Amino acid sequence: MEAITEKIVVKNATFLTSAATEKQFLRPQKPVVAVCGKSNVGKSSFINMLAGQKRLAKTGREPGRTRLINYFDFGAFVLADLPGYGFARVSAAEKRNWGRLLDKFFASRENLSHVLLLLDCRHDPTAEDVQMLQLLHARAIPFTPVLTKADKLSRMKLKEHVSAIAADLYLGAGNFIPTSAETRRGREEVLCRLASVLPLSSAGSSENIENAENFGKERKED
Repeated sequence: MEAITEKIVVKNATFLTSAATEKQFLRPQKPVVAVCGKSNVGKSSFINMLAGQKRLAKTGREPGRTRLINYFDFGAFVLADLPGYGFARVSAAEKRNWGRLLDKFFASRENLSHVLLLLDCRHDPTAEDVQMLQLLHARAIPFTPVLTKADKLSRMKLKEHVSAIAADLYLGAGNFIPTSAETRRGREEVLCRLASVLPLSSAGSSENIENAENFGKERKED
């Protein structure tokens, strides 16, 4: 008998609020999933893809647009969009402010259930990516590494890059979920992963979960 897989169903994700200080952090009853990554990794596009919308999270040509922690209600969980790190064209003082904000966010993690760490599949992990990974390990925060812009590589190249990035970060290649905001690749995989790791019963969100036992049969991209 095949194991039944569940996935989260996102019906109508909405923006909640932005936080610039620790006092403004939300502490909802629902699980909180944070999305973090280097500037220009495609966080806003990823969030829109996950929501099934085009303009939920604002995107722009200028990297480093997200300078606050933006909260969104995804039904079964609250998503926290964290400021992108590693953007060179900001002042040292602003970088320090972003760093302090992120440190406080991860320090007050009572209801932070999971982190989606976004990495560009086309490039080697940066020093900032490694530092973020070390922080997650040090604070014992569960996370899933998500690769963005998978449509930019051929299937063979993507497979090679996944193996190389996994080796660089000392993680198993099977832990990575390749995604594409353009083709919506990986959306269902991410939602299935979240359904398996979040304490969804505490959110009373059974209506946001559906049986996806045929899901693996429908997608054979890898």
